Amino acid sequence: MWITLDSSTYQRFHDVIIPSQNGTSQIDHILVSQYGIFIVETKNLKGWIFGSEGNAKWTQSLYGKKYQFQNPLRQAYRQRKILSEFLEVDESIINTVVLFVGDCKFKTKMPPNVIRSGIGSYVKKHKLIVLSPDKVGEITSTLSRHIAGSGLTKNDHIKSLRQRHNSSSICPKCGSTLVVRKARKGKNTGSTFIGCSGYPKCRYTKSA
Repeated sequence: MWITLDSSTYQRFHDVIIPSQNGTSQIDHILVSQYGIFIVETKNLKGWIFGSEGNAKWTQSLYGKKYQFQNPLRQAYRQRKILSEFLEVDESIINTVVLFVGDCKFKTKMPPNVIRSGIGSYVKKHKLIVLSPDKVGEITSTLSRHIAGSGLTKNDHIKSLRQRHNSSSICPKCGSTLVVRKARKGKNTGSTFIGCSGYPKCRYTKSA
């Protein structure tokens, strides 16, 4: 997958669990370079894939049956936010990519950072230098120390996911704070509901 990326230019970290104030986030792949940080979320799915940036759920159609799964862009949004806080860097230098690696076909137009192949070509399109060599070294050292000494496991991450989804104050989609909102239009105008403070990037809602 990384054959076209020079390992001396793009430092790679795989299956990283990052802590945050609202639980943990598991990141499939992190690339660190002078051209920024890249989060790569991989999805191994077959069949036809339907989705858009604004949909909470995407659909997989396989052998005549349909299955829904979380919009991976929302997952990547939360990962980007948590990694930014953990590394103490601006979110603007972190790029998110969703890579479908299974035998699938997109049946709807996808954003440019949702791809089926060519991860190396996509990453190398980013040619603006945003990190100094010293900062790249600092970030890679931080990640290396964390991976070696954090002790966090996938079981810890699963436990964190359960707690987040059962929480009444934390958005289960992106980890932001949930707030009370009032509908301004539509048939429910004037009624209150619970919504994510990360709106409009995250559109999670539930009844008040």
